[in-house]
Amino acid sequence: MRRIAFLDRLLDLLFPRACNICGSRLTVTEQVICGPCNMHMPRTHYERSFEDNDLVRLFWAIIPIERGVAWFYYKSHAPAVRPIYRLKYGNRPHIGLQLGEMYAHEIQDSGFFDGIDIILPVPLTRKRERQRGYNQTMMIARGVSYATGLPIATKALTRSRFKESQTHKNMWERRDNVEGVFKLKDADSIRGKHVLIVDDVVTTGSTIIACAKELLKAGDVRISILALGHANPRAL
Repeated sequence: MRRIAFLDRLLDLLFPRACNICGSRLTVTEQVICGPCNMHMPRTHYERSFEDNDLVRLFWAIIPIERGVAWFYYKSHAPAVRPIYRLKYGNRPHIGLQLGEMYAHEIQDSGFFDGIDIILPVPLTRKRERQRGYNQTMMIARGVSYATGLPIATKALTRSRFKESQTHKNMWERRDNVEGVFKLKDADSIRGKHVLIVDDVVTTGSTIIACAKELLKAGDVRISILALGHANPRAL
């Protein structure tokens, strides 16, 4: 253990890491964001009532969602969302891995993960994933998996096409943009299971709705949601 700690400290001296929010130097025990920035994250605390909160209510009367959590309130260009931008557009997949693990550890004692069987990251098309180099939601899901020990469903669902970015679209345009883009490929891998859909940011919920509708075709599937950010207009 002391040898690993020494190597970590040596690497930090040679290649200092910076907080992805404020830019200050990270200590050897800090990941992605520094302690002060982590302390001041605009947390939702949805894990305190994961069956009834503003995220879950997005889906009531549309799809059967059992639980839902998001780490922080998402507001475009706010300091707290800088790690998300860098994850998606800055070729920094490790950010997703570390944020997913941090958030899962933070809410693990809440009971949110109790009874969940498998994690399913929102898929990208193959072309989109090649362009980006990775699927950012897969990286988040891997972090959650490291923290919880839950397996990841890698073949259950695919995205058949990418129409265009959801950015700058209203709720109805977003729903139309993802209508029919997901395809259930391996129903047996999720049938009879409680599936945790993982996404980076939930705005109108359109992507989650499209994913869930396809997953429900497998039969006997329970669905919950975990996201890093929630663009909740009531909190902004």
